Amino acid sequence: MTRPVWTGVLTFGLVTVPVALYTATDSHTVRFHQLERGTSDRVRNRRVNERTGEEVAFGDIVKGYEVGDGEYVVVEPEELEQISPGRSRTIDVSGFVDLGEIEPIYFDKTYYLGPKGKEYGKVYALLTKALERSNRAGLAMFSMRGKEYLTAVRSENGLLELHTMHFADEVRDPRREIDDLPDGREKFSGAELRTAEQLIDTLAVDWDPEEYRDTFEEQVRRLIEDKQAGRETVLSEGPPTEATNVVDLMDVLRRSLDDARGGSAKRGSGGAAEATGSAPRAKAGRTPKTAGGKKSTSSAADRGGAAPEKKRVGSSKAAEDLSKLTKPELYKRATELGIPHRSAMNRDELQAAVEKAGRGLRTAS
Repeated sequence: MTRPVWTGVLTFGLVTVPVALYTATDSHTVRFHQLERGTSDRVRNRRVNERTGEEVAFGDIVKGYEVGDGEYVVVEPEELEQISPGRSRTIDVSGFVDLGEIEPIYFDKTYYLGPKGKEYGKVYALLTKALERSNRAGLAMFSMRGKEYLTAVRSENGLLELHTMHFADEVRDPRREIDDLPDGREKFSGAELRTAEQLIDTLAVDWDPEEYRDTFEEQVRRLIEDKQAGRETVLSEGPPTEATNVVDLMDVLRRSLDDARGGSAKRGSGGAAEATGSAPRAKAGRTPKTAGGKKSTSSAADRGGAAPEKKRVGSSKAAEDLSKLTKPELYKRATELGIPHRSAMNRDELQAAVEKAGRGLRTAS
């Protein structure tokens, strides 16, 4: 079992329950050591005097707050310890707030809060149930590891969670941070708004965190495995994404909606018709998580339900060997075939999707 990072008591009113705090999330980031190129020698960071270049012992280091050019207010570690909030033994709930009133930007890190002993299960379960039924969170100030936190205690799936939160002065004003935010004077038609809303509704999905994964981490681990095995690794990017032309906004929205629905659309330059199937899509295309953490090699149609018919490219009925094509070349084929969600696919997924679309075209012809 995981050891708690903190133990103490949770109080609200005259009710007190001993609790333990546990880390709720893990980071699976691949961590590297720094080496000197051409060797296996580790590179270490040292504390060095900027003026003399000599290494400084840890006990000789103090903190300095710069108040001018080269002028500092020096603070000793002992002075900071004297005013540190220390380690709080109590999470004292001062009030309960409706969860809908807390903007997500204020939440920082999540911890699990469990009872410290089976004998406290009844009080713990009572508070958990009451918070769940009221849809409220308890607000409390809390000190840990020399820092004071604003926290929210809420009920989720039969247990209590403690969220550390940002203070109001830590949240930046987006109007000051972002130069080109719309000012409310932009004009768009009611038809454009309705079409955008229809597109959102069509792509609506149920939240399932298991269907999402960190593909970059998988690529890093695959790169390490390939280099360890002596395999050559070639990485390539697909064509860059272009910004939507405001003049063609309605046309782009309609074509996006048609693609999402899998319906038929006949909007092309010069009157060219682009045929698509009529089978509805069960879910927006998301790559499902596969066993062992490996990338799925299923096609976009396998991930998103029934695939629409694709535009015919070329007249040859013979199966083509796609294994020699690069990722950009496969991406171009996928674009010509109108394969949805191609920008999220790796090279193997693009090949599988193009091959499946090609088999469908040869069968139809």
